[in-house]
Amino acid sequence: MVRLYDYPASANCFKVRMLLAQLGVPYERVPVDIFAGESQTADYLARNPAGRTPLLETDDGDAIPESGAILLYLAEGSAFLPDDRVDRAHVHAWMFFEQNLLEPNVGTARFWRLTGRDAERPEAFARHFEAGAGALAALDRGLQGKEFLVGGRYTVADCALYAYTRVAHEIGYDMDAYPAVAAWLERVAATPDAIDDLAPYPESARAGAGGASVHNQPTSEA
Repeated sequence: MVRLYDYPASANCFKVRMLLAQLGVPYERVPVDIFAGESQTADYLARNPAGRTPLLETDDGDAIPESGAILLYLAEGSAFLPDDRVDRAHVHAWMFFEQNLLEPNVGTARFWRLTGRDAERPEAFARHFEAGAGALAALDRGLQGKEFLVGGRYTVADCALYAYTRVAHEIGYDMDAYPAVAAWLERVAATPDAIDDLAPYPESARAGAGGASVHNQPTSEA
């Protein structure tokens, strides 16, 4: 059985739990309290030098870090990863977009807003929020006339982008401004075995709560 080391409030971790559920893959879930330094121990860093979550440990004992790499590993050989080379390249492109433009901005804005860090650095928060709006607008353009992102069907790309897009409204984004995205969110939520188990941030994650140095990182996915 595979093991998933994750932080319950992380959308990067949520996306892996979502795909595992949709694939019907049994797994052991190992919570990692990143605000108590559990991702910075010598044992954890030996498996993931970046000290981040999620981390997947295969049944052979191999450790796979980074949410995108984990998703592609799990999706290999399934209907969620196209065989066609061009379609597969489009899946990769959307996943790179998610990690380069959506997650660093919507994800950071979410973390700062929900843990009180936006008040400490309002100008930086505003920059991330604005850049996140641009990423959502790009996603909206990419979904024009489409049910899903690639090939007319649900793929691992949809799973990857769904995680942070679905929580954008929590931090003040007006999803009516992105009608194609709003409709797509409903379709993804209705796919077989989709889950909704993203946890709220605990008090230990709030600004000024003390704890591990991870508090100084821009997002919770450290």
